[in-house]
Amino acid sequence: MTNADHCAALVREADRDRYLATLFAPAEHRDALFALYAFNVEISRIRDVAREPMPGLIRLQWWREVFEGQRDGEAAAHPVAAALRDALGRYGLLAAPLLELLDAREFDLYDEPMATMADLEMYAIRTQSPIFALASGTLSGGKTLPELFTLDVSVAYTIAQILTRFGLHASRKQIYVPQDVLARHEAMAADIYAGRTSEALRAALADMRGIAREHLVAAQAKMSATPPDILPALLPLALVEPTLRRMERADEDPFTFEPPSLLRRQWTLWRAARDPRRIFTV
Repeated sequence: MTNADHCAALVREADRDRYLATLFAPAEHRDALFALYAFNVEISRIRDVAREPMPGLIRLQWWREVFEGQRDGEAAAHPVAAALRDALGRYGLLAAPLLELLDAREFDLYDEPMATMADLEMYAIRTQSPIFALASGTLSGGKTLPELFTLDVSVAYTIAQILTRFGLHASRKQIYVPQDVLARHEAMAADIYAGRTSEALRAALADMRGIAREHLVAAQAKMSATPPDILPALLPLALVEPTLRRMERADEDPFTFEPPSLLRRQWTLWRAARDPRRIFTV
């Protein structure tokens, strides 16, 4: 199996939405996108694999040293690292944003709750903006996304992700829903850790969905300034609103949320690829 095949298989297994979105990209760019997304998978699941902070910190430091050129031999033998370094070099993209991503991902290794909405927005920007920006640069010959546009898409996407994984995070004593949002609705952390749903918690989660939608609307207003060839990098955002809407069903338990079916997600991505206006439909 080649490095490219390994990356594609990893993304297909662990991030099916971005895998499917990449199939709408020109064939010559797909290997680079899969390398970037495979790296994102590796980093985002460090907590799942390491379970304790110290092994996770060591892994994050290994990646820092890879990007700084200190582990050339090891990187060449690592299929994701080798593929990503090749992609960055081939497209003339800098690794600096990924170093910021690594710093932000240290938060995932601990049980400290997210303090404020501002903290969550910064976390979203630092963890997702590099992925959206480098994917867009790959597709557009290095053209960069407007900074405010990247902010909005990153926050909307991140909120959908943390609400989808709310039950998993609660089981690990992690709370990504900001404490100031929970406090505004008098939702208790003890209930979250115990897996208990309350009206206060439902109100707080509804607040989060509203914030995500505000960022989707803001991104939609800025979309006209983005190069059309970056569309495949943005396609996963088309799944944000359907995911939020599914969470609002009367019988939906936030601790055991099931996202829309794979077939429905494929259909949503296909429609958005044909009509980019559907990416940010609210």
